Amino acid sequence: MDEPRKSYRISDVSALLDLTPDTLRYYEKIGLLPAVARSRGGVRLYSDRDLSRLRFIRRAQSMNFSLAEIADLLQMREDPQHARNDIRELTQRKLEAVEAQLAELDTLRRELQLLVNLCRGAADGCPIIEDLESDDGD
Repeated sequence: MDEPRKSYRISDVSALLDLTPDTLRYYEKIGLLPAVARSRGGVRLYSDRDLSRLRFIRRAQSMNFSLAEIADLLQMREDPQHARNDIRELTQRKLEAVEAQLAELDTLRRELQLLVNLCRGAADGCPIIEDLESDDGD
């Protein structure tokens, strides 16, 4: 005999996955999560499959994928063998964007370090404010 399916209320899922109920409803509304089963009283009942999908969404978000990109990944997840090239291309674009952000952050880090050093070496006042006020910062 089959074991009865486990179902989770929205508060259970919220606690398990650290997602707000509003976020869960939103994911359903925009189609990231298919329509969730309901009890006779209209209470959302999430399945283990729903939880797996939500974990996938959370993991993709932690990798800085947008909700639109996650929607694409979820489509590709259904048939990963045939979508392998699309998945690779999407991930390559994400990697390139992250590398560009890292380069920008490295430049910012060097600029801030320079300002800190200038402030330490200044005899009167601190050039940080003057540098921030200057129009020729770009």
